[in-house]
Amino acid sequence: MESDPLIAPLERSWCANPDFGPHERLPKARTCSYSSTGSSGCCSLEQGAPEPPKHGETDELYVKQAVVFIEDAIQYRSIDHRVDPTSLCLYRWYYSDVCQWFLNVTICVNLALAFVEKPSSLSITSDVRYRKAPWEPPCGATESVEFVTFLIFVADVSVKSYLVGWKEFVKNKWLLSYIVALSVSVADWTVSLCFMCEEGIRIRRLLRPFFLLQNSSLMKKTLKCIKRTLPEMASVMLLLALHLCLFTMFGMLLFAHAKDSKVDMEWQRYFRNLPDSLTSLLVLLTTANNPDVMLPAYSINRAYSIFFVIFTVIGSLILMNLLTAIIYNQFRGYLMKSVQASLLRRRLGIRAAFEVLSFQRETMNQPSDQTAWVDNETFLRVLEKVKMDGYCKIAISEKVKSYSDGVISAERFQKLFDELDKDPVRQHPPQPCYESRILQVAQIIGSHRYFDYLGNIVALANLLSICVILMIDAEKPGSERDDFSLGAINCFFILYYVLEMGLKIFSLGFKRYISYPSNIYDGLLTIILLVLEVATFALYRFPHPGWRPDMEGVLSLWEMVRLVNMFIVFRFLRIIPNMKVMALVAGTLVDLVKNLRAFAGILVVVYYVFAIIGIDLFRGVLPTPGNSSIPTNRTERNKTLQCGTFEQLEYWPNNFDDFAAALVTLWDVMVVNNWQVFLDAFSRYTTPWSKLYFVSWWLVSCVIWVNLFVALILENFIHKWDRSNRPEQVEYHMTVQLMFREDLEEPTDEELLDRLHHHPHLHLSR
Repeated sequence: MESDPLIAPLERSWCANPDFGPHERLPKARTCSYSSTGSSGCCSLEQGAPEPPKHGETDELYVKQAVVFIEDAIQYRSIDHRVDPTSLCLYRWYYSDVCQWFLNVTICVNLALAFVEKPSSLSITSDVRYRKAPWEPPCGATESVEFVTFLIFVADVSVKSYLVGWKEFVKNKWLLSYIVALSVSVADWTVSLCFMCEEGIRIRRLLRPFFLLQNSSLMKKTLKCIKRTLPEMASVMLLLALHLCLFTMFGMLLFAHAKDSKVDMEWQRYFRNLPDSLTSLLVLLTTANNPDVMLPAYSINRAYSIFFVIFTVIGSLILMNLLTAIIYNQFRGYLMKSVQASLLRRRLGIRAAFEVLSFQRETMNQPSDQTAWVDNETFLRVLEKVKMDGYCKIAISEKVKSYSDGVISAERFQKLFDELDKDPVRQHPPQPCYESRILQVAQIIGSHRYFDYLGNIVALANLLSICVILMIDAEKPGSERDDFSLGAINCFFILYYVLEMGLKIFSLGFKRYISYPSNIYDGLLTIILLVLEVATFALYRFPHPGWRPDMEGVLSLWEMVRLVNMFIVFRFLRIIPNMKVMALVAGTLVDLVKNLRAFAGILVVVYYVFAIIGIDLFRGVLPTPGNSSIPTNRTERNKTLQCGTFEQLEYWPNNFDDFAAALVTLWDVMVVNNWQVFLDAFSRYTTPWSKLYFVSWWLVSCVIWVNLFVALILENFIHKWDRSNRPEQVEYHMTVQLMFREDLEEPTDEELLDRLHHHPHLHLSR
């Protein structure tokens, strides 16, 4: 029997006494006997104690507890929940795929109400010049849907509160905040009905993103990491503020009001007062108004450029990049701590399952010694009921069956679940066997890697030919364009792609062919190209001189050919896996998509909150330009407007008149290209204090979130680059947990056992 080096010294001086529910609880029915001569640590009944549940029921309860603990470990969930039979059934139902999907749909519906309710986004355009009055839902329509979501949220928080128990509930800030947010939302919903949906501000709209946050443990951890990173950013932010203030003072002194109108141009445009000076240099910090802000002074004296160059070097090139480096370093450290906590949850859940099963063995009067263990049969019985990926379950079962002694110690129990971190080993079907020598040669050719290289060369040649012909025909109008060359080239290459696909299917067999994702990608594009080409021939006959884009049917000839070429460009992407650096970059992008849910969720929350605030602050402030609905010469109209302003650039679709328009406006400001135009326009149409809103958005979206996103990209790419130089290692999915796995510390058995002793519902006594 393999012994556990850490459990043996503890000599199993404690045991599990599960909470059997309010009517089946045995608060004083069991005590743990301990003997230094090798007692099993099994609990015995006191005299006069109530009878415990029947043996079969108790045995089934232990199995259910182990199953739930393992599922908690797989999902990195906390195990501090009720473990009586009724609660376990409710717990598994709550975390079932159907229930969680239903809850996620409810959250999405609650968030999506902002697009429909007043002010509605149901209009074709957001341009104030051409927008017609959108359809507004009647009072009570969206409110009824919202009330249904509230009822579901009430049920959700009720189930969560019951499962964790009262003691854990009062310590859980998220659950308490959940109840507060629901209470405020319901109260605000009642006020809306009382005012017949005509109230000015709806507080509950600002609280909707909270329901998304509280439902994602990964988003909570990411938000916690961001909160802890903010103090580390404060020093650099303070330096940025000091840098901005000092150069603002220098600029106001350097470009003071003068008598000469030429010299005074810089003062008039950018340094007229303190708010304008601060805004000008703040925008220059993002390089959005460079070199515009410098040109009036630079045209007078080239020495003025030194001021702006020094400001940009210190602010944009040094301090902003230093801020990125600090965010990367600090966020990585805090994210590692969060991932370390997730690892502890997994190890704790697995260890809890082991302790429950090992105690079950002791209660069945099986021979025992100082070391706790679980037999193979019991473990396989539990594993069969656990919800997990099929390939992991098969791999774990095979490992268990390989233990000839039939014993699983605590150490073995933990190592069995290392399979959760591994990719499934893809087993490709065998190739077909051909007896003919000619067919064997064709099979060798079709399955050889050089045949793939030839396909890549052909795809590159196809792309180059398309580029050359498009450059030749770029300036030709449709009536003079001859698509004969392009059509003939496409016909030739598509014929090759079809033959290539057929030869590969013949060589590999259909099942083996579709077992490779790259082949599925190539095959689908080839079929699409073939269908489009056949449709082109059916409508316009075969390519011939004078093959011009006349209109016949749904699409013109040029549109059909252009559609074919677009899919050919997509097919060229097949070369990516064959180039190491490109494949590494593409793999990083794919991994980002997998792991971006937490970051994207937080960005959705930030966008949602700022959009609602923007609607409340700036809805309807942009006036409708006079006579703008009448088509006029744009050049003539712009002559009367100052160059570079909101009106001259015709930024009218960027407004906060509805939720969809607000999201797009926030995106345009987040990109920071010409964001000074928004600062100027909304400060003119409302109040100069409106700049605080846009500056706050820039700080949250660009300075904080974008830098965090850059940190995630850097960490992901560096990790993949390091792993690419160690091909002998097994490749894993690049999850957030696995990204830092090599730097994490495994929790000790003493730490796991101590936490199990403090479980609020699984009573452990020494």
